[in-house]
Amino acid sequence: MRLGIDFGTTRTLVALVDRGNYPVIGVEDALGDPHEHIPSVVALAGDRMVCGWHALAQPGAHARSFKRLLGTADASAGTPVPIGDETRPLGEVLAAFAAHVVEQLRQHPLVRDREAAGDRDLEAVVGVPANAGNAQRLLTLDAFARAGVHVLALVNEPSAAAFEYSHRHARTLNSRRTDVVIYDLGGGTFDASLVRIDGAEHEVRMTSGDPHLGGDDFDERLVGLALGTGEDLSTLPNAERERLLAEARTAKERLTPQTRRLLLERGDDDVIVLVSDFNEAATPLIERTIAVMAPSMAASGAESGDLSDSDIAGIYLVGGASALPLVPRLLRERFGRRVHRSPYPAASTAIGLAIAADAKSDYWLRDRSSRGIGVFREREGGRAVDFDVLVEAGDAVAGATTTREYRAAHNVGWFRFVEFTRGASGVGNLTTLAEVLVPFTDELAAQDRAADGALARVPVERREGGPLVREEVSIDANGIVTITHDIPELGLRKASRLRRDAS
Repeated sequence: MRLGIDFGTTRTLVALVDRGNYPVIGVEDALGDPHEHIPSVVALAGDRMVCGWHALAQPGAHARSFKRLLGTADASAGTPVPIGDETRPLGEVLAAFAAHVVEQLRQHPLVRDREAAGDRDLEAVVGVPANAGNAQRLLTLDAFARAGVHVLALVNEPSAAAFEYSHRHARTLNSRRTDVVIYDLGGGTFDASLVRIDGAEHEVRMTSGDPHLGGDDFDERLVGLALGTGEDLSTLPNAERERLLAEARTAKERLTPQTRRLLLERGDDDVIVLVSDFNEAATPLIERTIAVMAPSMAASGAESGDLSDSDIAGIYLVGGASALPLVPRLLRERFGRRVHRSPYPAASTAIGLAIAADAKSDYWLRDRSSRGIGVFREREGGRAVDFDVLVEAGDAVAGATTTREYRAAHNVGWFRFVEFTRGASGVGNLTTLAEVLVPFTDELAAQDRAADGALARVPVERREGGPLVREEVSIDANGIVTITHDIPELGLRKASRLRRDAS
């Protein structure tokens, strides 16, 4: 079965491909109440990590917004995630959370019905922020792959939301107005993408973003107003800070255009914050999003903010934080009536990812010839990640061949080969080509020959002075990619052949 997984900073949503429909998969909390999302939260129950709603029901400290750590320049699987007075490696946290998401999915009636009919394999398109770096893409891919999900592709979240826009607002697109600016304000990040739409074809022309701006920042502004003078959020005990931020998040999500006061509980007292004061404190954050979006507006001829003479059919507001009434109000004041808010702002990206995963859907980021081939590799003993371009975007055509030679630095090579597009800020959307395991010792080479799949159970260990590896990637006239690893010292030549998706 195919899914769209929107792994968000504060909430994770999943939409199912169901005969042309894309329902959001619901889950139950610890009390049995239904929800359409899984909180992106982990906690400790002794030495065991618990996630989602189960984590929120767990007393003690929680790790919220851990996805934000993926956006840091030095993020790796070993980056420590604080959980109260303890820490856990980021890779371990991501793996536990992805496994929890899969566990929750398999409990849903629609999924159970599919499994009962023999459709047990989970295939998904997973969203990543438009400005996600190499480490974020690899760690996200790795976490869901280890949870048993075949990741068909990693797609930039605003690109996915553009599919949902086409699905709902096709009437706004015409020969003159072909561009859509996706305004994606999530819990922890803001992304903007300029997407040109021609029928079913979606071309991402520009992306920009701020990995440290999202709904969490609005919550902190609200708590700051509730605390008043003489107190600072950063100096509060962890438990009290978490409770206040949770109170702020709940109060903010209940806001309507008619709300005049916000109520936050603090111990035995109620604290009232005027919505006018909150709007004043939040306005600079929204102004920051507009500044980040400016290059996309200028590229479509809307430098002044006037859309009348531009190519822009609409500005589409998605992401849970865009539900804040102040967001569409300020954007409509600036850009007029072509500002549209998704009817499902929190679920828009998940629905768009499911549309992308649907083999029968016409919507996709097409043009195979513009997609290159690369591989994720670890460096600095696993402390950092590089994306190694093997065939550059635009060169991945029939007859293309590239060869690399290097000394193996581990006992086993675990390579994730992908197709990629180029965006304005570097590597864009990714499509998984293959996960290839290669032995780099005589003992493991013998195991690999004796039993297919044996290498998947071998822990990866760093070893200096490994054998010379000759790696070749070639593409034949039918679009089939062959990845060959030739290791003369071990008498090993391993070739993996796979057909590229024509979409």
